[in-house]
Amino acid sequence: MRVITGSAKGRKLKTPKGLRIRPTSDRIKESIFNIIGDIKDDDIVLDLFSGTGSMGIEFLSRGAKKCFFIDNHIDSIKIIKENLINTKLIDKANIYKNNSKNAIAILGRKNVKFKYIFLDPPYNEELIMPVLKEIDRHALLKQDSGVIVEHESKLSLPDFVGNIYKIDSRRYGDTGVSFFKLKC
Repeated sequence: MRVITGSAKGRKLKTPKGLRIRPTSDRIKESIFNIIGDIKDDDIVLDLFSGTGSMGIEFLSRGAKKCFFIDNHIDSIKIIKENLINTKLIDKANIYKNNSKNAIAILGRKNVKFKYIFLDPPYNEELIMPVLKEIDRHALLKQDSGVIVEHESKLSLPDFVGNIYKIDSRRYGDTGVSFFKLKC
């Protein structure tokens, strides 16, 4: 795994042994960024279920101002920190060991607003809908912002979750990616 483009282009990212983490493939990362377009230098990003931090690091490498990395496994937190140090992006990162529900509530209370939220929860654990509902309930999105969900390709997500609506859905083999946007 590597950073595709930007300030950390070509840097290799550490991945853990075992099957607990499914890093987003370079092909899917590239496709996601082709769809969402340019990242602006004032964009703030949330990488939920961060794993290795590869998606948040890609946002930072492409120019995002800051990324919040959330994962509830200490091994992932250690790998995220190592990858951020290796890519020289640690100063643009906030890393938290927490579960998604608690992290979303804390960020909501702090009134943090995100341009992009990326989530790739463990498959077959039915976490996507509860997380999307919490994102909407705590109003974590800025105007003209979105949520990117990586999931099993066979999973079909609803068109609306509160004030968030689906604008696109793609399939890449066993992986699906759905794009949501905040209603204006």
